[in-house]
Amino acid sequence: MEAINASIGFDKRMAEQDIEGSRAHAAMLAACGIITSKDADAIEKGLLTILSEIERGEFPFSVALEDIHMNIESRLTDLIGEPAGRLHTARSRNDQVATDFKLWVRDQFDACITALDALMHAFLGQAEAGVNVVMPGFTHLQVAQPVTWGHHMLAYVEMFARDKSRMIDARARMNTSPLGAAALAGTSFPIDRDMTSKALGFDRPAANSLDAVSDRDFALDFLSAASICATHLSRMAEELVIWSSAQFKFVTISDRFSTGSSIMPQKKNPDAAELIRAKVGRINGSLIALLTIMKGLPLAYSKDMQEDKEQVFDAADSLMLALAAMTGMVQDMRPNEPELRAAAATGFSTATDLADWLVRALDMPFRNAHHVTGALVKMAEDQGCDLHELTLAQMQTVENAITDAVFEVLGVDNSVASRTSFGGTAPQNVTRQIKHWQKELS
Repeated sequence: MEAINASIGFDKRMAEQDIEGSRAHAAMLAACGIITSKDADAIEKGLLTILSEIERGEFPFSVALEDIHMNIESRLTDLIGEPAGRLHTARSRNDQVATDFKLWVRDQFDACITALDALMHAFLGQAEAGVNVVMPGFTHLQVAQPVTWGHHMLAYVEMFARDKSRMIDARARMNTSPLGAAALAGTSFPIDRDMTSKALGFDRPAANSLDAVSDRDFALDFLSAASICATHLSRMAEELVIWSSAQFKFVTISDRFSTGSSIMPQKKNPDAAELIRAKVGRINGSLIALLTIMKGLPLAYSKDMQEDKEQVFDAADSLMLALAAMTGMVQDMRPNEPELRAAAATGFSTATDLADWLVRALDMPFRNAHHVTGALVKMAEDQGCDLHELTLAQMQTVENAITDAVFEVLGVDNSVASRTSFGGTAPQNVTRQIKHWQKELS
């Protein structure tokens, strides 16, 4: 029973939050005349002593005392005697753990938001350096149209900006204080929940005591946001694995984020990227685990909810490590411009530019232009050349209205420069978006 019931092995990570909540609670009890100022002062000094012991690694954690709450209360009794027994007046471990856990998750949201800012800055640095670097854009992992390196990097800025937005939204939504809800029904003591809420940085007290101790939506929100963010990290990691391969050579990952082989001396493995790609499995698993834990629980508190913390702790650790590693890789990586440019010109990547030119210059319906372009692509394939290598005479055998002005749109630089629609890859657009994001992140 002791083994299955104890949570001190993992919930000791909330020691700082538990002490913060207890200090606020004790100060409120004294302000409301529920305990004396003398007892509140003794509790405050005792709790600060315990915090110092924990920070120095000298606190005697005990499995027999089950959890962080009872461990701290027991040590407080050792230090100050009878006044320690007054600390738990007008609260329960139910609202206590909900408060501690909310404070911990809120801190993680803040840490993730800061880490996302750093990652977005890293992508912006790459984008700024690669405004005019041409690379292939892919659909179905097949060369589709030329884009710029800066445009590709900005795509990830947009993705991680949405992750940041989700974190900010979830943080705001969770910021109500459970403290004072007691076991499930509130308390008969004349407490001031607004006082403790303000002291702990919450926007307001939770309005329903049953919901306050039952709610783990904030943990689910964190895991959901973490899962989506990890998915974005995994997508970039996958691109880095592909791009750094000998077959692509699009990018060089620094030695700081690569490893060698134990047997093949020529190998340089993108292990950091591969491990980031794997982290999404752990984080997704934590989300599914907590959803499954919560799905059948009646109001209010059930011991099942003790299983929430390890899932969130593990996901938070995995996400923060992945964010830090990706930030380092993005800062250090070097795009290989010759390989990127050469690849951008393969696969008839300017075929759409040709079709668009036929529409603009010859007033041809797009479906007709699509057909003509397809015929020219087939001709180039048969000739073993690219579109821009066909002669004007050859093109005119398919459509005699084509003029030599068509060659102005067939180069990859001309292609990317023409994509000036809002959100397009044109260098002037990329520069404008970089300035926008630099201002946003400043």
